[in-house]
Amino acid sequence: MTGKIHGLVRHAALRSLRRLNERRARRAPAPDTSTVRILLHHAHGMGGTIRTVLNLAGYLARERDVEIVSVVRAAEEPFFPIPPGVRVSFLDDRIGSRSPAARLLSRFPSRMVPRQENIHHAVTLWTDLRLVRFLRSMRGGVVIATRPAYTLATALFAPPDVITIGQEHVTLQVHKPEMRQLIRRRYGRLDAFVTLTEADRKQYAELLKTDASRRLVRIPNAVPPLAGDVSGLQEKVVIAIGRVVHAKGFDRLVRAWQQVAEAHPDWILRIYGGGTPDREQRLRERIEEAGLSGKIFLMGSSREIGEELAKASIYVVSSRYEGFGMTILEAMSKGVPVVSFDCPHGPREIITHEHDGLLIRSNRAAALAEGVCRLIEDEELRLSLGGNALRTASRYDLDVVGTQWDALLTDLGRDPGLRPCSLGTSMW
Repeated sequence: MTGKIHGLVRHAALRSLRRLNERRARRAPAPDTSTVRILLHHAHGMGGTIRTVLNLAGYLARERDVEIVSVVRAAEEPFFPIPPGVRVSFLDDRIGSRSPAARLLSRFPSRMVPRQENIHHAVTLWTDLRLVRFLRSMRGGVVIATRPAYTLATALFAPPDVITIGQEHVTLQVHKPEMRQLIRRRYGRLDAFVTLTEADRKQYAELLKTDASRRLVRIPNAVPPLAGDVSGLQEKVVIAIGRVVHAKGFDRLVRAWQQVAEAHPDWILRIYGGGTPDREQRLRERIEEAGLSGKIFLMGSSREIGEELAKASIYVVSSRYEGFGMTILEAMSKGVPVVSFDCPHGPREIITHEHDGLLIRSNRAAALAEGVCRLIEDEELRLSLGGNALRTASRYDLDVVGTQWDALLTDLGRDPGLRPCSLGTSMW
């Protein structure tokens, strides 16, 4: 009975919201792309999504009013510098004193973020309230949502005079079936959806049953400016970068390094990136059990990863999947060749096998080790791939990628027929 009542209340609320949108749509002015708000989970955190979103915000702020709207705030200062001209605001600010309402509602879990979303544990009922209030308060402009939980909310609650864009930072395949069902139902309401790879764009087109290629587009991440020189590829150092999580496959990398260390004991592996204490401890134990202490070093997080890449001769990717592989491009921008598993989806769209890196078709650790050993032993090949990697990275320069965003926003801004949706049927 309780479930039936909840369903009736939800249906009534959505019907009321639809009527409000219909009235607002009749009074809506022409689309406006001069103001851009970007929904980010935690702007003061660290990670590839945060870094690339800040990079994009800095570009858009050259000619637009840009604000990063951080859904939560759990750190006093940002890990990455905020670009000039970009404002940052917070919806659920957990630093300092909080109102009685915030303290009370923060005791309850989110009802809006699906349990299958990785951030479900990190948001609350207070977060829901603040997010919905923000979305309904917008008057025109553009909002870009950068993870599924917030893209789903944006598709449902953003007013009709706001241009809505979703941006995928992993891959469709990563999302659980329940999430994919919600994506199929709601993403059709967005004005545009952006994937990082062409393979992912095609999968979304199939899921959403749309061929609206103008509005379902692939725009890769741009390479952020990094400190450090181009590598001379002479140091006996291999680098891997990523959060210490299952997806990054560092367990496979440790197994691969047993083979590398046996053949080339004077080479070392440095792994940059953080994780939970438990995960980091398990990785340390795995390294010790493999007899690789002094051969593999866990370096933690670095704010100047460009300087560390400049000291490396090979970059290795052991991931089980990659949304795009931003660190691949960062390594290439320092002239460092990449040896990567050919995992879904990013590496194969960046790396040209035998040209600027090596794609390992097998998912065996031994195959990854063979690729690393090949570049260690063949300096001429290593130098050739590194030179080509520099040229590949130049195609992902911020100005090059930024013009693709300019084109999309221009397209959205001059089309008065956007409302209420452009990708497919409006589904509640």
